[in-house]
Amino acid sequence: MPIYRQIRDRVVAMILDGLLADGDPLPSVRTVAAEYRVNPLTVLKGYQELVDEQLVETKRGRGMFVNPGARESLMQGERRRFLSIEWPRIIATIRRLGLNSHELLTAEAL
Repeated sequence: MPIYRQIRDRVVAMILDGLLADGDPLPSVRTVAAEYRVNPLTVLKGYQELVDEQLVETKRGRGMFVNPGARESLMQGERRRFLSIEWPRIIATIRRLGLNSHELLTAEAL
């Protein structure tokens, strides 16, 4: 996966996990570039995807900030993706392994 996409996904995870809330600033391009040891343009490309998805906005001279409702929007998309892509795979694995509901519910304790 391209680095800019990894950066985009990291910010998305931070929003979903509540580490970045509505109105919060994103880490600066320079900070992220230094942390990942990548070109600032790579970081900017990842951030631009978030702008294009209307999850963040650029405030000229101030940085990029999480748009109101970004988490809810992401949650809806992630839920749809989970239910349409991941859940069918999980169900298939459960059936293939012959697991029952008791085993699944008590699996957390393992």
